[in-house]
Amino acid sequence: MDDTSDEVRQAIAGELQLMDPRVRASRERAARLLDPEFVEVGGSGRRWTYTSTLAELPDLPGASPDGPRYEPGEMSGVRLAPGLVHLTFETVLGERRTRHSSIWRRGPGDAGLRMYYHQATRVPPDVD
Repeated sequence: MDDTSDEVRQAIAGELQLMDPRVRASRERAARLLDPEFVEVGGSGRRWTYTSTLAELPDLPGASPDGPRYEPGEMSGVRLAPGLVHLTFETVLGERRTRHSSIWRRGPGDAGLRMYYHQATRVPPDVD
C-alpha cells in the first residue's frame, strides 16, 4: 500500500538526498538526515552505525560527482505511525541492482524525519 502523506513525501525526499553525491560527500549534510541511533545492514552483510557511516560515506561509491550515481526506482512508502515511515525501493549503481528498505523517524524535538534503519539486498543478475 502506497501512502502519499507529507511524512512519506519527506522520507522519500530525504532518501533521494542521501543518494546525491553532494550529500554523500559531506558528513555534515548526511548527518542531518541520519538518526543518531542509525543502523544499516548493507548488501555485503556488514553492519553500519551512525559513526561508521558518516566516517566512510564520502569514500563510498556514489559520492563522486564524476563517478556512477544511484538510480532509484519503484520507491514507495507507508506511514506506520505519526513520525514513523517505512520506504521500499530499488537502486542501480553501475551494474549493481539492489533492493532497499528503510525506516525514517522523527526524534524528540526533531523538525524532520531522519533515517533510523536501512537494509540493502543485492539482486543477482538473473533475478527479476
